[in-house]
Amino acid sequence: MSENNVWELFSLKGCVAIVTGGASGLGYDMALALAEAGADVAITSRNSAKAERAAEKIRGEAGQKIIPLTLEVTREGQVIQMVDSVLKEFGKIDILVNNAGNVKSTKENAPFEVRPLKEWKYTVDVNVTGSFLCAKYVIAKWMIPNKRGVVINIGSTAGMIGKDRRVYRGTEMGGVTVDYSAAKGAVIAMTKDMAAYLAPYNIRVNCISPGGFYRESLPEKFCEAYRKTFIMGRQGEEGKELKGAVVFLASEASSFITAHNLVVDGGLTQW
Repeated sequence: MSENNVWELFSLKGCVAIVTGGASGLGYDMALALAEAGADVAITSRNSAKAERAAEKIRGEAGQKIIPLTLEVTREGQVIQMVDSVLKEFGKIDILVNNAGNVKSTKENAPFEVRPLKEWKYTVDVNVTGSFLCAKYVIAKWMIPNKRGVVINIGSTAGMIGKDRRVYRGTEMGGVTVDYSAAKGAVIAMTKDMAAYLAPYNIRVNCISPGGFYRESLPEKFCEAYRKTFIMGRQGEEGKELKGAVVFLASEASSFITAHNLVVDGGLTQW
């Protein structure tokens, strides 16, 4: 079969990937997708038990080598140790997915005029600094010396448009905060500059910005209002609708694509 056959272009056979925050949610979906495409994967989580359970499940479903690692992405020493552990285990790192992120939002602390500074700092630290640190050490320790690699940062539609907060009416949700929007906007901008800097080293850097994926834990009143903001009239489906995007950007199928923000949002940002 030709190496330019479409199946070969999307194949990740023989590749090694890291997915931070890969033990649950969309991070888990992306880790599973990469493994299903043939990659061995290191998944990280702040919760070691969750990482171990997720790794075992992905092994069973995809049949690839999956290792769980405990990581707080804002701790530089832990990031260095994580990268060294992956290199010791696999000998290389072809793909980094910077998925780990968080925000602490309640109905009381989410409004702009009362948003605590400590929450602003926490959100920026986890979402922006964490992505920077993981990329820095993967790139420095393996990708630049070997002149190849793929970095996929995870942004959000919150970093692209202002949030229609009317969707939270009648719920106890805090919802999107100004610091989360600022952080995800920074991740998108960081992606573009990283891509420009790293192109001479044959390293591609892209971003995926998901928008509005459904979770069972979300209040139905919110979901009913939120669905009306999508041109497709529905939220994204976890377990399916982000998997293709990450495999595409990780594989040779996207070999001429860099500095791109791939929006996966059912048309949310078009209105």
